Parts: sequence; C-alpha cells; structure tokens
Amino acid sequence: MFVGIAAILPGNLGQIVAADPEPLSVKLIIDYNDGVEKHFTAIPWKKGMTVMDAMRYAKRGKHGIDFKFSGNGDTAFLTQIDDLKNEGGGEGKKNWILRVNKKLATESFGVFELNSGDVIRWQFEVFKL
Repeated sequence: MFVGIAAILPGNLGQIVAADPEPLSVKLIIDYNDGVEKHFTAIPWKKGMTVMDAMRYAKRGKHGIDFKFSGNGDTAFLTQIDDLKNEGGGEGKKNWILRVNKKLATESFGVFELNSGDVIRWQFEVFKL
C-alpha cells in the first residue's frame, strides 16, 4: 500500500516547483546492417537544425562517424558513411536509406529540418517501398 504525504510550508503556498527541463536533443543511429550500430543519443538540438547538421556534430565526436556526400542543400545526397559506400541501383544493391522517426525521408538530408526528440536512422540496406 502506498501512502502519499504532502506538506505545505509557510511562505510556499501556491508555488509549484518545476523540475529542470530535459535538454533539447536529437538521436542519431547509424545501422551498418551487419549487427553493428552506432548510437549518438544526445546531439544538442537547435531551431533550424538539419539531419546534415546532426551528422556533422556526430563527426566531431571521439568515436564519431565519417561521411561523404555530393551536392548541397536540397540536392545533398549521402554517398558513404565510414567505409560503406552506396552500391548504386539494381537488384540486391545496398544503399544508405534515411528515416526520421521511422518514416522514410522525402527530402534531402541537407534540408530535412529536425525537431527536438527526433530519431534519425541511417540504415545500409536494399531499398524497398
């Protein structure tokens, strides 16, 4: 049995003490699709942040990632993460596929804006609709 006890101290009537707010952040997961994943669990978020910004942050870490891409902004196209390069088109070819909050990205990672709490996932896989 649980019994709650409340105390009212003089001078504190009507005050509500809020807990410290959670820091604003996003999470980045790199899934090599071979049983290995890298997780960046607390990338600081700021208004206007893109997936590319989050990846650049992860790149600077002690155990960061390296990545390559072509184009810029809305034409930025990821070509490689660490030692895994996109294999191109064709049956059975694996490429880096981007999902944010488990939804397939419909725009370039160079312009895809994030919200605090978003989970970015790059997975090296055969693309399937």
